[in-house]
Amino acid sequence: MPSLDICFSPELLPLFDLRGRVAVIVDILRATSSMVTALAAGVTHIVPCSELAECRALAAQGYLTAAERDGVQAEGVDLGNSPFGYLDGVVPVRGRGVAITTTNGTRALHLSLAADAVVLGAFLNLAAVASFLRRQNKDAVVVCAGWKGHFCLEDTLFGGALAERLQADFDVTASDATLAALDLWRTAQPDVAAYLLKSAHVRRLNHLEAHQDMAFCVQQDEYDIVPIWRDNQLTINNEQLTMSNEQ
Repeated sequence: MPSLDICFSPELLPLFDLRGRVAVIVDILRATSSMVTALAAGVTHIVPCSELAECRALAAQGYLTAAERDGVQAEGVDLGNSPFGYLDGVVPVRGRGVAITTTNGTRALHLSLAADAVVLGAFLNLAAVASFLRRQNKDAVVVCAGWKGHFCLEDTLFGGALAERLQADFDVTASDATLAALDLWRTAQPDVAAYLLKSAHVRRLNHLEAHQDMAFCVQQDEYDIVPIWRDNQLTINNEQLTMSNEQ
């Protein structure tokens, strides 16, 4: 039986050997939630960039650019880090490629490329990610993007929610990190949005008047897609995934 482990921060990745494993990158508020939404909204592919300059430069190749630093949209780009940027129609996104850089999520992805497969997880595609991992039947690590290297509550809750979905097929007891995340999830599950009101990042978002982003990002199973890293970009995994019986 494969195992599910959770890395609470990219700073802890040196303690994990990702070779032979699937890495699930999660930045609930908001990078992976936004990227899942982007691909579901018709974006063809996403190029995660480490630096703002690299992201902005890709505009010359026809890319839409999306960037934030400290939660605020960067200057000189088309979009910030809100999933609504891909849904509100202000910037047409269907059929376009997007270059993106964020404070935490894109960094976590670039640090996880030693894994056999790298996919994006969010509450929005929770069932699809669980189904993908079952099909892979390999050990998996949830890589929490955190906040500037620190633990964050919302990414850990995703790890616990994924562990609950996978507990019949994966060993979720071998890691204290997974057990802790599962316990936190079971506490938060009756009202995730209310539980997260205490979290530091939600307070940051509320200060930025991004209240609706949090409510959107904790919705479960909105999209039946799994963004996967291939050829230096993120695209929708081409496996036929179903959501039946995944609840």
